[in-house]
Amino acid sequence: MQKLKKFIVPFLLFTSAVFVKYFLEKYELVADQWFRFFGKTGSILMIVSVAWLIIVFLRAGKRAFLEKYDTSKTDNLRSRKFHTQFNIMESIIIALVVIIAIGSILMLFDEVKRLGISLFASAGVAGIIIGFAAQKLIGAVLAGLQIAITQPIRLDDVVVIEGEWGRIEEITLTYVVVHIWDQRRLIVPSTYFFEKPFQNWTRTSAEILGTVFIYTDYRVSFEALRNELTRLLESTPLWNKKVNVLQVTDAKTNGVEVRALMSAKDSSTAWDLRVFIREKLIEFLQKNYPESLPRTRIQLENNTTEKPQSKN
Repeated sequence: MQKLKKFIVPFLLFTSAVFVKYFLEKYELVADQWFRFFGKTGSILMIVSVAWLIIVFLRAGKRAFLEKYDTSKTDNLRSRKFHTQFNIMESIIIALVVIIAIGSILMLFDEVKRLGISLFASAGVAGIIIGFAAQKLIGAVLAGLQIAITQPIRLDDVVVIEGEWGRIEEITLTYVVVHIWDQRRLIVPSTYFFEKPFQNWTRTSAEILGTVFIYTDYRVSFEALRNELTRLLESTPLWNKKVNVLQVTDAKTNGVEVRALMSAKDSSTAWDLRVFIREKLIEFLQKNYPESLPRTRIQLENNTTEKPQSKN
């Protein structure tokens, strides 16, 4: 019932337009001098109502189709793909419907027709001027259409743009809204995604690997660290039980670099898992191997020698 309410107003407008355009003159409900006025008014109302009905049908059809694809699921790659395509295509079709409706209304007036003929006569110069003026806008619109087709990004994708981590919140014909982790919004033109490199962490899958680096002294027990990492991962639901690796990735003058590699179902979970593992591994070293914490050594040597004393 709620869905049908959106059709009531445009349908009533269409019915009114038919009545004003055809029945007032047919049944002579108004004076003759008003026939032309009401006829043109009825035409305008009919164009508006038809365009309105097309937009309402389009949105209702899109919602009905996308109800089968829930983006709140963990494995939502296919759902995000359809949501992205349909949202962009909806914007394109609505824009075309509005432009055609406005053009049709303007063509009902003789003055506009004459203006249109004169514009077409000088279309050479005007076309060049308009082309240069609208170059960036046309490029942005084409980029938005290309995003819908090639899909370098999708709705709810996790991306890193200009050093900012966030999710794709909205994709329009000319710009993309990125929801930054700290609740800010980054507005990026559609052309950006075809002109500059960016990171897409959920391009093929939401799963992601997380890394934690620990810097310790050379006397650390790697086997104890490895066993503790396994115990910690098995104790938290943040881990998806796929990747569990601890390796020494560098040896420096003052200590060693240990990398813990783990997997999670998505980037947000991976962040929480990394923070958890980093904190607990440091606590483990503090309690069980305090001598393995990073330290700087200084060795002092006594190079002075006693001079022999002369005998009197």
